[in-house]
Amino acid sequence: MTETATPYIANKRIPPKSAEELRAQIPGWGADLDPADRPSYPQEQPGIETGARWDFPERHPEKWPRERSIEHAFLPPVFGTSTPPTGVSGAIRRYAYKYSEGRAVHWLLLIAADRVDATEHHLKSFATLHPDNPVTETGVVSEFRRGGFPSRFGQKRADVNHQWMDPIIVAGPWVLAAAGLAAAFKALQEHRTA
Repeated sequence: MTETATPYIANKRIPPKSAEELRAQIPGWGADLDPADRPSYPQEQPGIETGARWDFPERHPEKWPRERSIEHAFLPPVFGTSTPPTGVSGAIRRYAYKYSEGRAVHWLLLIAADRVDATEHHLKSFATLHPDNPVTETGVVSEFRRGGFPSRFGQKRADVNHQWMDPIIVAGPWVLAAAGLAAAFKALQEHRTA
């Protein structure tokens, strides 16, 4: 049985379920209701002065339509504005917010959007005078200069188990891009001679 997600609103109009109903429906619900079971209890006693001089802070201006969680009625009072979502990665991010934050598809789409965003920025770097350098910017050179390679053996490091994948993950996209460009150049040459 699935219920539609309702946004969080402080004063909901529908009566909330009782503690007994929630405890029967959700295993482990209310485990921290007893103050003696909460490690933070002495610090959270009522009446402690917080220093806040407002009930709800002034809202941050929304300069463009932001991606919004379907669990909340509105954006938090303050949110990041430094990098608006753009391009294909922005479209993927906006699409991810059509799903609940409790679903894996939401987070997998956001991870995919991050990878697409990185690829978009790599491609944009080729249009500048200083394109990305995958050798120096990934720290490969320092592996040999600063003792990185010898430190991988005999230390029981966790990353040793997957270090064989690192060159594929880092260099793979660059090799595929170079192969794609070479194939496109070859096809263009054949088209011109034909």
